[in-house]
Amino acid sequence: MVFFDSHCHLDPMRYGDELPQVLARARAAGVTGFAVIGTRAADSEAGADLAAREPGVACAAGIHPNDVHEVAADEWDRVTRLVTSGRAQAVGETGLDWYRDAAPRDLQRDYFERHIRLAQKLGLPLVVHTRESIRDTLDMLRTAVARGPLAIVLHSFTGTAAEAAEAVDLGCHLGFAGMVTFRSAGDLRAVATTVPLDRLLIETDSPFLSPEPVRGRRNEPGHLVHTARCLAIARGEALEKFAAATTANARRVFLKR
Repeated sequence: MVFFDSHCHLDPMRYGDELPQVLARARAAGVTGFAVIGTRAADSEAGADLAAREPGVACAAGIHPNDVHEVAADEWDRVTRLVTSGRAQAVGETGLDWYRDAAPRDLQRDYFERHIRLAQKLGLPLVVHTRESIRDTLDMLRTAVARGPLAIVLHSFTGTAAEAAEAVDLGCHLGFAGMVTFRSAGDLRAVATTVPLDRLLIETDSPFLSPEPVRGRRNEPGHLVHTARCLAIARGEALEKFAAATTANARRVFLKR
């Protein structure tokens, strides 16, 4: 039984010299696939380096919406070079964050649109962050999909069942992270049961969002099995079937090239 972590941040800034041990623990737990997601040019480049030397690793290059007001002059060009050169297999993470509102909303929209158009131009999947901004996010994505094909991953989904259905209608895959295991997350688990199995992904968002029973500790991809088990139980599916389906989904999205 194997698993694919569809959203993790594995770079020296977060794990330092421990990264080989983190990967070894993940593989020992059955996690053999990793989508390593960039938030700035530097960690996007680190992710591309990791993908080049480690089997089962794909990377995404992008600038997080909370950081778009702080980027250096060359960062967007560095991200663009990673994806146009083929060193990155996806674009992101990008999107809109109205919770922190760290960056001006117009600037977040501008960078989101840049990422969308880059992904569409190259035929690459788009990794989307949305926090308290799902309506605006879906509206921008709907406009983009009307313009042309776009493979979309809504990572760490926390929306309603109606919003999940709308996202599925747009062709999105929905990623569920560790918070779906929390005792207080019954509503989110219920939403996850409504998502078609062929559109569902699981993720850790490492080093963040540790699931039960390791909540409060630094997260890492080896903890993905806790989220998988929780969701399989909630959906009434055998863990083996759930793991195989979500792994196939992630490979189809991130490793098709």
